[in-house]
Amino acid sequence: PGRRNYGDDLVRGMSRIGKNPISLPNEVTITLSENLCLVEGGKSKLELNIPKGITVTQEEKKLVVKRSGDTKQLKSLHGTIRMLIFNMIEGLTKGFKRELEIIGVGYKAQLKGNLLVLNIGFSHPVEMEVPQGLKVSVSGANKVTIEGVDKQKVGEFTAKLRRVYPPEPYKGKGIRFVGEEVRRKLGKALAK
Repeated sequence: PGRRNYGDDLVRGMSRIGKNPISLPNEVTITLSENLCLVEGGKSKLELNIPKGITVTQEEKKLVVKRSGDTKQLKSLHGTIRMLIFNMIEGLTKGFKRELEIIGVGYKAQLKGNLLVLNIGFSHPVEMEVPQGLKVSVSGANKVTIEGVDKQKVGEFTAKLRRVYPPEPYKGKGIRFVGEEVRRKLGKALAK
């Protein structure tokens, strides 16, 4: 009594995430067709292709995602499609934001038009083009903020930037997320 058996959902064939309806804020409009979900809000719009076997319906101020069968593929798509639509609505109402900081003496970032230029100890500056739909800002020469309505684009560009020079474990130099803890190693001289 009082305890929930998570196996019950699997027996009934429902995704725990997929069965939750998505509530729609007033500033967002949804257009549904057979295989497309278009979400519009503010000055932006995002669209998602809905795979066969998954249906999205609007009931008053809620969106409900359902699946037509219990195949393994449909079960996995059920929760995924629901979360993708939820993230689209979240992005258009609140937006997504990631922050990176550049650690190292003389390391800095600057914006030149649509290019983000990183001076991070290489023999040449690293230039990265800012993807369309993203807003990048630099504060204090060592803090980079990436903002946008598409969670996937924001995450991909942030990861691409971090991969240029991931934080190294000895001196902690490199590009890291704000607040990220980097496990430090002792150097060879101090390890004895």
